[in-house]
Amino acid sequence: MKLRVTVFPKACVLDPQGKAIERALGGLGFSGVGEVRTGKVMIVETAETDAARAKAAGEEMARKLLANTVIESFTVEIV
Repeated sequence: MKLRVTVFPKACVLDPQGKAIERALGGLGFSGVGEVRTGKVMIVETAETDAARAKAAGEEMARKLLANTVIESFTVEIV
């Protein structure tokens, strides 16, 4: 089973890379662009066949290694 783990900075954390992209898009003529937040997406393949257990394992992986839960939030989806 494959999992998609998406990690983003928490809303209260500054995202300088997102701000740089936001300004660059405006400079390229893309009007109406709001806030840009950058993150990372990981696809994790697991041998687990039960969806609930696979998702629980993915959440544990994110808490222990894939995300810094002090400054980042994450979601785990079955793909």
